[in-house]
Amino acid sequence: MERDTKSKEKYIEAVGRRKTSVARVRMTEATKFSFTVNGKELEIYFPTKELQNTLREAFDKSKITEKFKVTAQIVGGGISSQAWAVRHGIARALVKHDETLRKKVKEAGFLKRDPRMKERRKFGLKKARKAPQWSKR
Repeated sequence: MERDTKSKEKYIEAVGRRKTSVARVRMTEATKFSFTVNGKELEIYFPTKELQNTLREAFDKSKITEKFKVTAQIVGGGISSQAWAVRHGIARALVKHDETLRKKVKEAGFLKRDPRMKERRKFGLKKARKAPQWSKR
């Protein structure tokens, strides 16, 4: 079985997480900056400018001038959570690429994983902590 030429490219891989979203980010040095998320272009997958800027923040804070081809595979969570997970993955990949960027990226808070997740529902309750209405008689 033959391998395609794309698999031979050198890339930096990192995993970013937020809440229940997990993003696997691959960065390859390229001549032109491009961004693909789950096989779609960045503008199609994240339609709002706010979410697009969230992804680019890690590059902006680190003042990276090199061009990268970024590919992300995201699973779980909502759209906002997914954007933050990708940013976390990009920040980790940038640190792997150049260790001197660690201080800038860490000060911006991009290396911190947001662990807040929805609490599970308990037996006998309506939600995680909400109990059914209680009546005395």
